[in-house]
Amino acid sequence: MTNNPITERKTSDSEQFLTFELAGEMYGVEILKVQEIRGWEPIRKIPKTPGYIKGALNLRGAIVPILDLRERFDIAAVDYSPTTVVIVINVATASGQMVMGVVADAVSDVLDIRHDDIKKAPDLGTNIDTRYMRGMYVAKQGMIMLLDADKLLNPDELDQIGHLL
Repeated sequence: MTNNPITERKTSDSEQFLTFELAGEMYGVEILKVQEIRGWEPIRKIPKTPGYIKGALNLRGAIVPILDLRERFDIAAVDYSPTTVVIVINVATASGQMVMGVVADAVSDVLDIRHDDIKKAPDLGTNIDTRYMRGMYVAKQGMIMLLDADKLLNPDELDQIGHLL
């Protein structure tokens, strides 16, 4: 039997996360949720949606809503740059799977993170919305907020977008 460092590294007690940057802070999302990473390109605006829904993109015949995480998290908006990316993710909804894109300043890395190393999301009281937070990971370069992709939009927001597409 040969030693394979790739399979040895991946165990059931760890997961891989794609890390990305927003306003100098690091965030992560489960790599299994990521369908692809695309450079920023013009998108079609969708009327009567919240400001953080930037519009929709035609992805090989599928209409994909685009969510700006800076606006979703109340981080100051910036002009999109050559490093701006759209991370296309699959999310679970009450009516099944949905594909959406999230705008990030830049993609960073893929990290293997042990479940034991994921710290519980802090309880910040009832006025702070932390439902989209899966937890925190302390890396050498600082803290990384791990997101629960399935909870980036609440069910009412998903219904609103679904009816417009």
